[in-house]
Amino acid sequence: MTNKKLLAALAGLLLLSGCQSAMLSDDRIADNTAGIIGTSPDGVTISGRHGDATNTYYTATLRNGRHYACVINGGGLLAAGLTNPPTCNPI
Repeated sequence: MTNKKLLAALAGLLLLSGCQSAMLSDDRIADNTAGIIGTSPDGVTISGRHGDATNTYYTATLRNGRHYACVINGGGLLAAGLTNPPTCNPI
């Protein structure tokens, strides 16, 4: 593979990974998380967000101080912005 092709492939991967974070905002994650945990979206704070190709991992903190380790699948360009419901476990 030539250097130009390699650089083009890397640029494409970076573009796709950037699209996932743009399509899956913290507000959207908070909305989805609130439905799973059973609280209002404005009572959820998202932090520690990081992801891989298909999953976004984050900590959800509620107003009452409870913390949840969560993962949401999808939300990227390849999934057309669609997500599966998040999975959250108390920590």
